[in-house]
Amino acid sequence: MDKILVKVYVPMLEKIYDVWIPSHKRIYNVIDLLIKVVNELNDNCYKPKKVPMLYDKITAQPYDINLSVKESTMRSGTEIVLL
Repeated sequence: MDKILVKVYVPMLEKIYDVWIPSHKRIYNVIDLLIKVVNELNDNCYKPKKVPMLYDKITAQPYDINLSVKESTMRSGTEIVLL
């Protein structure tokens, strides 16, 4: 299984995380994984009111949730925002 290392910014918590994500997963699955990871690292303090989206930090463009990570522009070192 190939994984990529991304930097995840979570504005709601004002925190940044380096996270390995599987490149074969769809973006909507990655969002679920990131919510779980952020919750584990913050004693379940991350409670978004609706399902967050992933955005490229540089371009501010949202990622298409139906694409896999491989099919998107996300690569190792990409900075993303969970908002």
